[in-house]
Order: sequence, then structure tokens, then C-alpha cells
Amino acid sequence: MIDHLGIRVGDYAASRRFYDAALAPLGAGPVMEGPGEAGIRATGYGRAGKPAFWISEGGANAAGTHIAFAAADRASVDAFYAAALAAGGRDNGAPGLRPQYHPNYYAAFVLDPDGINVEAVCHTP
Repeated sequence: MIDHLGIRVGDYAASRRFYDAALAPLGAGPVMEGPGEAGIRATGYGRAGKPAFWISEGGANAAGTHIAFAAADRASVDAFYAAALAAGGRDNGAPGLRPQYHPNYYAAFVLDPDGINVEAVCHTP
């Protein structure tokens, strides 16, 4: 249903470092860069040359924002969490099962430099 999603960030360089590190264990990385709307800096992250998640400078809009990225396996969730924390993210829920969602819901949560709740989730056992 969603083709791509974009967020504005308060500190473009810090957010770029964070998302470069946090998304790498999930098999995603920068696939497009350049001026976005209104000529502001923007980076599109994705796989196989198709950007699906964008960050752009211009001020944070974090209040209440939650983004969940799919992980291929539980080890990728663990690696996401470690990489995100090492890149300046703040813990918002260590890797583990969340059976309140379903029995195999394995996820980790971190807050990005702007306080956005970023999740990696694996739905398989």
C-alpha cells in the first residue's frame, strides 16, 4: 500500500549516520541523494536502487512518529539494535518477543536523533 515514506530531521548529518548504520543490518542503505523538495538535502534508503524511506533536512517532526522496518530474521533485529545504539540511538525496547502482538513478533525499538520511535521486526519463528 505504501510506496515510500519521508521524514524531516533536525540534524541531517546525525540522522544520516544513524540511518546508514541502523538500516545496514536490514539490507537497506542509501540509494539516492540530492536536493529534495524545495532544494533541501535528502537521502533515500532502500534496496536494489529503489528508495522507500527518505530523510530530509528542515526540522524534526518526531512527535508521535513510529516507523517499523521489516527484518529477514531475528539476528537482523539484534544487529539493527546494536548498530542503532552505536550510531547514537537511544534504547526504547531491547530485542525480544512481543507476544501481545502475535507469538512470533520479535522486535527491537530505538529512538533516533530526533526522538522518532524506530523499530525492526521479524514475524517468523
